[in-house]
Amino acid sequence: MINIDEIIKILKYETRNLNKPAMDVIKNPDPYKILISCLLSLRTKDQITIKATENLFSMVSTPKDVIDIELDEIEKAIKSVNYYKSKAKRIKEISEELVRKYNGQVPDSFDELIKLKGVGRKTANIVLTHAFGKNTIAVDTHVHRISNRIGIVETKTPEQTEIELKKKIPIKYWKDYNNLLVAWGQNVCLPIKPKCSTCKINKFCQRRGVLESR
Repeated sequence: MINIDEIIKILKYETRNLNKPAMDVIKNPDPYKILISCLLSLRTKDQITIKATENLFSMVSTPKDVIDIELDEIEKAIKSVNYYKSKAKRIKEISEELVRKYNGQVPDSFDELIKLKGVGRKTANIVLTHAFGKNTIAVDTHVHRISNRIGIVETKTPEQTEIELKKKIPIKYWKDYNNLLVAWGQNVCLPIKPKCSTCKINKFCQRRGVLESR
């Protein structure tokens, strides 16, 4: 039987000393910095994302700053991330849009955030959670995978997972849920050969033992 309270309690304890997701490491909760870091993190390891974010924000602070520098300067700063050329271009485009439509400010509305080119539900929800302290659940591949493996939800897409999780997870856990499952998914509940035998929440998992034996 699924016990959400116990699962969250266990994960909070067990992830204390694990590597933290990039969004949990960034000290400055500036909405623009959080947004750009989310864009950089696509298909890129967290430690590389963190370093690239630091490199870029040692040069700039605001969308206006980004507009005023050359594209190749952005590319050099974030060169360690995957798809750095397309990401640099996207950063430029979003920065221009923020200045043009939002007076250089990152909107604190989900509906407005997803209007920005390249910003999807996951990124919008991460910005709302980490930058604005709003209660929502960001669903990435780890959250989608683990929530289905455990049996909290039975869904096909991340959007479906988000909708169902908001029905089943108490709102007091929403802001922590992504970070906890990302840390667990990167260290224990791996996509391939998860460490079921050492998983502290495997007693709740409806597929325990099956995945590890593959």
